[in-house]
Amino acid sequence: MTADFVSFCRALGLDSFDIVGFSLGGMMAQQLAFEYPNMVRRIILLGTGPRGGEGMTFTELSVDELQDPARLLMNAFFTPSDASQAAGRAYLERLKLRTTDQDDPVSRQAAIAQLESIREWGAIPLENRFAMLGQIRQPTLIVHGNKDVVVMPINAFLLAQHLPNAQLIMYPDASHGRSRNTQRSFSSMRGCF
Repeated sequence: MTADFVSFCRALGLDSFDIVGFSLGGMMAQQLAFEYPNMVRRIILLGTGPRGGEGMTFTELSVDELQDPARLLMNAFFTPSDASQAAGRAYLERLKLRTTDQDDPVSRQAAIAQLESIREWGAIPLENRFAMLGQIRQPTLIVHGNKDVVVMPINAFLLAQHLPNAQLIMYPDASHGRSRNTQRSFSSMRGCF
């Protein structure tokens, strides 16, 4: 996937850029910075983890969860607290406001391919588990929710520990969608990086 991304950027005339990667996108951002270090200036990693991180094979996930997208979003992106659930309901209401040019639902085939990619990334290498991270020298901001039920928070600490030029922001009472339910705070923090 990184080769396709680089080809796309080169077709647009982009020689260097900053990259923001959320979840699987964060995994791709790490791989991109590792394989093409001269193209990536800065990285923001949201709700993601390192290759071979803790609990990163997601064996408990099923593509069948796509049958109820609202429930999936509420369970994955928002914590059980009253404040987070209220933010989740508000988020779902905002999604309903968009009536034109809506994204197509994720197909079962695409979900299966995505889950296979995530599981491959999450497999623990036989040796040098986090060696790739030491080669990623770009300034990196790691943002994670302390109650993330999709990518365990320990993975944010692993990234911060092994990336040589990283800063970590851990949001309280935030799950996988922490940048959505802490939007004002997140927007101000990314300007400091």
